[in-house]
Amino acid sequence: MHAIKKFFDKLLAVACVVLFAVLVVTVVWQVFTRQVIQDPSAWTSELAQYLFVWLGLFGAALVFAERGHIAVDFVVRKLPERAERVVAVFVQVVIMVFAAVILIWGGYRVSVQAWSQALTGLPVNVGPLYLVMPITGVIIIFYAIYHTIAVLRGEEEAIAEDDNPDVI
Repeated sequence: MHAIKKFFDKLLAVACVVLFAVLVVTVVWQVFTRQVIQDPSAWTSELAQYLFVWLGLFGAALVFAERGHIAVDFVVRKLPERAERVVAVFVQVVIMVFAAVILIWGGYRVSVQAWSQALTGLPVNVGPLYLVMPITGVIIIFYAIYHTIAVLRGEEEAIAEDDNPDVI
């Protein structure tokens, strides 16, 4: 599982960098065509929107891989270690259910429904662009399983350590 996690970590990191770079170039081109050429490009707005969504979902999966997501854990930290583990496993299960229902099942359904819906500014259909939801759902479920097993084996702390514990 460690090798698969490292592969997904690297893949997501590269994907985020590439998506961000393409997003920056797209927005710069959009501003340039609007402000300098005085003839706004029609496709840049739509592309930027979809790039932003893809970047957000892949970035969320990457943050989840590093256990860097937002967590309100001040109450859980006061519990005994065993109870912390139970809560950590419960949280991972809730995340898996969310990813399965909303991202995978819901993302697949919306993708199928919009599969042949054409975009006005881009020469692609909407449906394939929505596949990012089930893709990130599968990746997030993998990470949730990975972290659950690591917590149960004692390889990871039940509650991820704070980088700056003085900040509330």
